[in-house]
Amino acid sequence: MYAQAMKQRTVSEATSGGGLLVVAQWEAREGQADNVAEILRGFLPEAQSEPGVKLFLISRGTENPAQFLFYELFRDEAAFKAHQESAHFKTHIAGRALPLLARRERAQYALL
Repeated sequence: MYAQAMKQRTVSEATSGGGLLVVAQWEAREGQADNVAEILRGFLPEAQSEPGVKLFLISRGTENPAQFLFYELFRDEAAFKAHQESAHFKTHIAGRALPLLARRERAQYALL
C-alpha cells in the first residue's frame, strides 16, 4: 500500500536466513473496500515494526480495488504466532477488517 514497507532494506537482506512466508488474499464485501484499505493503512506500520517481521507488504488490486494481497515474511513460526497475538492484529484485523470481508485465503511457504 505504501513504500514504507522495508525501512530501506533490500529484498536480499530481508530474505537472507530464510523464514516463513505467508501470502494472503482478501476480497472486501460490496461497498467496504475503502473501509478495509483505511484499516490496513493504520495496521501496516505497526505490523512492519514487529521484531519478527522481515518483510510485510500489502497491495490493493488495480483492476478490482476490493482485492488485497498480503506478502508477509516472518523470521520463523514463532514470529508469525506473535504477530497474530499482537494487540494491533487483534484490534485492526480480527476486530475491524475481517467482518468486512467476503473472502479470505491464506497460505504458508518456506523460502528456498
